[in-house]
Amino acid sequence: MTYLLKPNAISHFSVIKLVTACAAKPSIALSLMTIATLLLTGCATTQRLTPQQCQSSNWQEVGYADGIQGRSGAYFGTYTNSCMSVGGAMPNRLQWEQGRQQGLKNYCTELNAYKLGREGYDWQPVCPLEGIEKLEEAYAQGRYYYIRQRDLDYLRSPYPFGYGPFGYSPFYRPFGYGW
Repeated sequence: MTYLLKPNAISHFSVIKLVTACAAKPSIALSLMTIATLLLTGCATTQRLTPQQCQSSNWQEVGYADGIQGRSGAYFGTYTNSCMSVGGAMPNRLQWEQGRQQGLKNYCTELNAYKLGREGYDWQPVCPLEGIEKLEEAYAQGRYYYIRQRDLDYLRSPYPFGYGPFGYSPFYRPFGYGW
């Protein structure tokens, strides 16, 4: 279905440079903001299911894939709404939830929590409460490593602390968590 996107520091800094450069020219900045808004609204749409997908999908496999990604039980509503809008058969909630619970067993591990934190992803609060402290600690350790590595990489850049070829950029907070 959908895949997680890795944070892209290069595009982040390019956007900051572009915004800083265009800040002095309001007409260019306004047109760029309009274009960016139009492009981002296309990202907000969800994938529509066809009537065939609503009927023939293996909802246990779909639930398993959602569980591995850390999706909550409320996510099932997107499938229900999508199938209702195309007039297809209703998805099987029981099979989907069984698959999601199996996927959550892989998502709710200390190794996965650490990996998500270290790669800069958000931790989804979908795991059972027993052992949650260990998962949160593993995520916090991975997130700490990610933040320190990000800050070191930025300090090694030719323009540390937000100073670039166009002057000071208020978007960077050195050693900040940014959450």
